Amino acid sequence: MVADMELISSAVEGDETRAAEKEGCDEKADEQRLDDVYTQLYVTTGGDIHINAQHEVTQIDMVGNPSDTEQPISPSDLFTPPAGKYKPIRTVLTNGNAGIGKTFLIRKFVLDWAEQRANQDVHLILPFTFRHLNQLKKKDRSLAELTHKCIQESRAIQIEALNSIFTALQSSGDANFDNCKFKLLFILDGLDESRLEMDTRTNEFQEADIDVKAPCSVEVLLTNLINRSLLPSARLWITTRPAAANQIHPDFVDMRTEVRGFTDEQKEEYFRRKFKEEEQACRIISHIKASRSLHIMCHIPIFCWVTAKVFEDVLKMREELPKTLTAMYIYFLVVQSTQKNKRGDGKAPQWSPESCEMIPILAKLAFEQLQKGNVIFYESDLRDCGITVRSADAYSGVFTQMFRRERGLFKEEVFCFVHLSVQEFLAALHVHLKFTKSGTNILSKKTTLLRYLCSKLFNTKIKQADFYQCAVDEALQNEKGHLDLFLRFLLGLSLPTNQALLRGLINGEGSSEPNQEIIGYIKRKIGENLSSERIINLFHCLNELNDSSLVQEVQQNLRSRRLTTESLSSAQWSALGFILLSSGQDLEMFDLKKYSASEWVLLRLLPVVTACRKAL
Repeated sequence: MVADMELISSAVEGDETRAAEKEGCDEKADEQRLDDVYTQLYVTTGGDIHINAQHEVTQIDMVGNPSDTEQPISPSDLFTPPAGKYKPIRTVLTNGNAGIGKTFLIRKFVLDWAEQRANQDVHLILPFTFRHLNQLKKKDRSLAELTHKCIQESRAIQIEALNSIFTALQSSGDANFDNCKFKLLFILDGLDESRLEMDTRTNEFQEADIDVKAPCSVEVLLTNLINRSLLPSARLWITTRPAAANQIHPDFVDMRTEVRGFTDEQKEEYFRRKFKEEEQACRIISHIKASRSLHIMCHIPIFCWVTAKVFEDVLKMREELPKTLTAMYIYFLVVQSTQKNKRGDGKAPQWSPESCEMIPILAKLAFEQLQKGNVIFYESDLRDCGITVRSADAYSGVFTQMFRRERGLFKEEVFCFVHLSVQEFLAALHVHLKFTKSGTNILSKKTTLLRYLCSKLFNTKIKQADFYQCAVDEALQNEKGHLDLFLRFLLGLSLPTNQALLRGLINGEGSSEPNQEIIGYIKRKIGENLSSERIINLFHCLNELNDSSLVQEVQQNLRSRRLTTESLSSAQWSALGFILLSSGQDLEMFDLKKYSASEWVLLRLLPVVTACRKAL
């Protein structure tokens, strides 16, 4: 036993834990110390994790102030019981949206432990990722063999020593971490990416003795680890996006935490770190605050990184800073394309033949995988889209900051876009390209082969208004809002100013002016009996179309103090809610009676009521 402890100590001391990180996924960027690029995240505990199937950007948009039961928590205190409530914490479930910083949080936690700054009661941390575990479905392994396969640093400890440690813990029968000679922490990052069939939704667990040295499937190993049949004294930290949080039965979770991303103060800290000149930093921060869409998205650290990349390039070119999400992502695509194509004189064509060939293929991949709900892609997923691994390697080499390649197990590569929003933007671009080049509406489920052949035969095209109305209807029919951000991008791509940025990549016919028909259609939809989430997203759609007329009408009513049930339409009451949410002020208390006592007005202002601490 003493020898095993010495093996663990030597492995920890010899472990070159990654103290350096590349922000985003730029493989050519210089690595920086994690401490230098890491901005403290806002992490809370004490609140219930509600399984919310809505689009994650919508969730950020609708989120209110933390409840009285929620408290900020330091990552180093994740396994510390609340004051006055001593109960050993075995399993922590950390919930957070895509790109919010869960993986960075884990890396910071491990770094602080490795450099002896925190959690020194833990002897060994074993971090697994589901995107790698997914590749191990076909062969049975023991826990020690699985550890060696997934965690390179663990190979400093012999299989026999790991088996000895795991056997001692399993046979002790003690479920108390503090009483154990070997104190282990297992980390399972990215439950939402799991393609494994684990039985963890029920609170049943295996009573029989488990031989930790016996090979079994990765699904069985993880199920037994989560339901406490295997190594009940070992600590377990699981991270997930909101929609997958219900895959773990509540009885197996002792502490629930949520990564909320950046607070407003942390956003400013991030951009001040990125832009050292005070005047430049202040200009960027003010610009972001002026756009609700950008300000909301900057809760997500990876979007702050995208924004900083774009603004850095735009400021060099002395161009106007983008104000909408669509313009932001178009510039991000332009930055990627021009950086690869720069000549010796430092100049670059905006769209090279290579970019014009690759972008439509990546856009098709984004669209088809978005339809399947996939955010990570294996070789089989690429084959389904007609892409070889060699081609995907080439794409990741050109668009290094947008399309990410990771070396998986068995030398198999794993691909993903840097963030879900990038995938949604490219998916919208694919639909837009199809429409502008051939007049095809691939969103419409009613498009038959006969109709397609007739359109080719008689050279007829779908009307632009019909195309965008179909997109709005498709998004609204999705009650979970999974097409909300996609719809914003698709409508934003219809603007002449955005199409001008894409000229050279898109050679089809574009619109000459903003489509007033679709703007009117969206306004009518806002007045219908829709959920608060869908209404708020439709206002963001109007922003992407540079139309604020509905909001301006209500602002005029506010200035004239004419706010009665009779004076405002249902769409205008919804606009009032959007204005109040966009005010940038903390809504500590909201007096509904000040506006109207009507029940249907309450429904229109429900997002404001949700966002404030107290409503009268």
